[in-house]
Parts: sequence; C-alpha cells; structure tokens
Amino acid sequence: MHMLEIETSKKGAELISVKLNGFEKMHDGESFWNRHSPVLFPIVGKLKDGKTSIEGKTYEMGQHGFARDMEFEEIGEHSYVLKSNEETKKKFPFDFELYVSYSVSGNKLNTKYKVVNKSDRQMIFGLGGHPAYRCEYATGKYRLEFHDVEDEIEIYQLQDGLLKTIPEKVNKFIKENRIFLDNKTFENDAIIMKNIKSRKVYLKTESKTVLSFEFEKFPYLAIWSKPDAPFICIEPWFN
Repeated sequence: MHMLEIETSKKGAELISVKLNGFEKMHDGESFWNRHSPVLFPIVGKLKDGKTSIEGKTYEMGQHGFARDMEFEEIGEHSYVLKSNEETKKKFPFDFELYVSYSVSGNKLNTKYKVVNKSDRQMIFGLGGHPAYRCEYATGKYRLEFHDVEDEIEIYQLQDGLLKTIPEKVNKFIKENRIFLDNKTFENDAIIMKNIKSRKVYLKTESKTVLSFEFEKFPYLAIWSKPDAPFICIEPWFN
C-alpha cells in the first residue's frame, strides 16, 4: 500500500515535504533554490520595473507577489488563510482572504486554493502553484507527457524576466505529445503553455511514470528549473 506523508509551513502556507513510503519527493529547498512549493499571489511572475497601476495609483510588488513570504493563519491540519492587512494594502489595495489547504488520500495529494474578494469592487489578481519535485531532468532521461493530444498549445517564454507578448513561432518543445527534458530545456527560463487541453500531465522516464499531476481551472501551465538543478517545477497559473 502506498502511503503519503506531508509537511507544511505557516510561512507562505508552503508545502515543504512529501514522502511516499518514506522517500522524499520534494526539492530540499537548499541547493540551487531556497524554496519548496511557494504560493504565487496576488501576481504570477514579475511586474515591469516592479510596479503596476491599480485604480490610478502606483504600487510596487516583488516577483510572484507577497503571499509566499508572509505568515498565514493556521485554521486546520495543513490548512491556512492569509487575510489582507495594512501591510498587504501598501502593495495590493484590496480586502481579500486567501485559503490554501492540503490533504492526502492514499498516494494522492490534493491542494486547494480559494480566493475571496472582501472588497466592494472587482479585484484583479493572479494565483499560481510552484511545487518543485525531485528530478534529475538534465540527464535527458525524463519527459513530460500530456494526457490529451495537444495541437493548439501556445508556448511563451520570458525575456529579462518578463513574459513575451507573442508566442514562439515554432513549437520546438513538444514532440510526440511530450516535452523531452534535458540540460537545455530551461536555457531561457520557464516554459509557459496556454491553450492547453490536458487537465493532467505525467512526469515519466522511458520505463515508468514518476508523477501524475492534475490541475483544474488553471488556464496556464508552466515548467521551470535552474540549469542542472535536481528538481523540476510544474506550475499551474491563473491570471
């Protein structure tokens, strides 16, 4: 019988450990990158010059927003909430509640996000997951396989940390409905996918499935790592 054990933290409501039958599956948060699975809110990615205009006022925010570095309130086992306060309103002028919860069922981990707009006006926000799974992807032995046939995916890449507005002209990444991972995959940072039909992807070697990753109601999926790092991030994004 497969058994999953997880550890989470109030800081950032971050998932920091997933053990399957005693074997760690998450990145250690030490080598190459000092995080495990940050929650991206209220933006995903970077702002140009670190600034944005909301309702005619200028606000500054760091990459991926502020939630990942804030202390959440623990409201249950592996369940957290972040409520807007004076500190958050200096960067994002809305009243909100962000709920993040994790639960285990057999060998399946469920992550749920809930954003509640407590303001009296429309709130525009971004939300994303950023879990880093142990994977020696640079060896060339791994691939990401799509559940459905993907013939309309648009691939976007980053330039100077900002999303290019036009998709790549040639989809050089997807072959045989897979992305074959190697030490050149992330030469230009993350790979961002739009118009993705699949709601499930698989991290595989030639002989076995390492991970099944299911994501609902997220219109974007990104993958990212650092050169030769021993992990890969599979990131569902909502903007």
